[in-house]
Amino acid sequence: MLVSVLISTYNWKEALALCVRSVLRQTVRPAEIVIADDGSRDDTRATIEALRRETDIPIVHVWQEDCGFRKTEILNKAILKVSHPYIVQIDGDVVLERHFIEDHLEVAEKGCFVCGSRVGLKPEMTARFLREGVDFRPPFLQLGLGYALNSLRIGPLRRYLAPRFGQKDLTRLRGCNMAFWREDLLRVNGYNEDLTMWGQEDTEIAYRLIHAGVRKKFLKAGGVEYHLYHTPASRANLDYHNAVLADVIARKLVWCENGIVKERSS
Repeated sequence: MLVSVLISTYNWKEALALCVRSVLRQTVRPAEIVIADDGSRDDTRATIEALRRETDIPIVHVWQEDCGFRKTEILNKAILKVSHPYIVQIDGDVVLERHFIEDHLEVAEKGCFVCGSRVGLKPEMTARFLREGVDFRPPFLQLGLGYALNSLRIGPLRRYLAPRFGQKDLTRLRGCNMAFWREDLLRVNGYNEDLTMWGQEDTEIAYRLIHAGVRKKFLKAGGVEYHLYHTPASRANLDYHNAVLADVIARKLVWCENGIVKERSS
């Protein structure tokens, strides 16, 4: 199955380089990498050009002007540039364990989208990753119990939990570790661009997918990724995002009006 890795980024070229290099060393290589860039400076563009020289995997750079946090909009623009049927979506501030894509494909199934977990890193571990490169692995016992468990990769447990874990809890979603069939994203009109700034865009699209009949699977005991520490994004618009999400849930909405269709026609 041909896979596109979709990476969102904004003005952190060092993290993006680590992230892309962790994609390049996967046991199952993607057919392409699409970078959704929400207005980064020219140094990010230069980093992407350098990364292209390290691989024969096509790297597509989709950029929009920096007009504030517009992640949903740049994700929709990038989805339209994806060439292959299955999308593994991550953020540009994560580093993938070598079997990440292999584990995602193991649980991939038509009519389903997949949510995974992450291992959150403290500042000192993040600094070591940035200093030592993609082969660094944080010591298991220094991760804390919850994150240590998220760093485990156990095949039988992964396969058992995929259709069972967290089925009634859509708060267990991380937009930095999800996978979709492209046709399912188009069916619900992609991400809701009314959700500007940070928060709930991943949960909102998950509910609309479920309302459209797409089932959720959860990737546990695999699909391991390490999330580099950074200052949290502003939550200034979160109340509005919560209200939009509540309306989607109450009315069982499938389609968002301000989504991919608008991007396709612009």
